[in-house]
Amino acid sequence: QVQLVESGGGLVQAGGSLRLSCAASGSIRAINAMAWYRQAPGRQRELVAITRGSTTNYADSVKGRFTISRDNAKNTVYLQMNSLKPEDTAVYFCNADLARSGVPGWRNYWGQGTQVTVSS
Repeated sequence: QVQLVESGGGLVQAGGSLRLSCAASGSIRAINAMAWYRQAPGRQRELVAITRGSTTNYADSVKGRFTISRDNAKNTVYLQMNSLKPEDTAVYFCNADLARSGVPGWRNYWGQGTQVTVSS
């Protein structure tokens, strides 16, 4: 089995910072892309940031404020969020494309989500 477990969410005032972590565990052979998505109430889930190899991409709304990074040795992806705004309030989900040991091909996995609330 494979699990993605997020941590680091919480309540913060506007202008503050939070760092999210997502650790992938289980019988993992390899991980390709890792990403963070978010979903606010009444809205569709949207891509926040993604890292694949040496490439990173961000949603326009978070460019210059959020940074995605990855520790391949720990199968962990991070999202450093600075200058947070009330409109960043959402449930943040970790996502990964990975291959399981002994299983051919790649599959996409989701974490359970972590709440980020930014007060004005």
